[in-house]
Amino acid sequence: MTRFHHRLTRLALTLLVLGAVGVARAGGHREGIDRHISDPATCLFYTTNQAPDWHGVAMPCKPGQPVIHWYDKCNPVWWFGNNDDPVPPDWYEPGNPHRKRDWFFRNPLTNFTYYVIGVADKDTVRYGRYPELVGNPQGGWNFAITRRRVVLLPFMDYKNSRMEFYLGWRERGNFGAKLVFHSPPEKVEK
Repeated sequence: MTRFHHRLTRLALTLLVLGAVGVARAGGHREGIDRHISDPATCLFYTTNQAPDWHGVAMPCKPGQPVIHWYDKCNPVWWFGNNDDPVPPDWYEPGNPHRKRDWFFRNPLTNFTYYVIGVADKDTVRYGRYPELVGNPQGGWNFAITRRRVVLLPFMDYKNSRMEFYLGWRERGNFGAKLVFHSPPEKVEK
């Protein structure tokens, strides 16, 4: 294994241990995060302070997906395509004569993030407190590990009322990075 693989494995194991001991339970700044609790009979957790246990969920690949060959993954031109949605849907910029070009530039490197460095075309298992979600529904930290055979792919997310950040392999197996700052909520004077 290369030095990169050793470091990636070490990072994944560190995130796994941190999540197992409860670091993901730390909330951080939660002002402005919605905390709606519906009917108690349908609730999974009865309070926002109760975090679920670390668990794994099987994440099968999307049904009906075209076969992606190894030689596709080696082609840098294919990396810039969008294997899932090669043609723009009807709702995207109707009436624009350049909508196909705009659709191509909307999400560049989709095939690269989903299938070359990602595992969206493979059956995986994702471990975490909220493995089916990108972020913690109550705000704060969310750590997860996607496992494909012996490969562990880490993911971390943090969100509060002012920002959201994530880096790693998301719930579908694609790699992603995001940093968004939200404008602070306006204070209403009484």
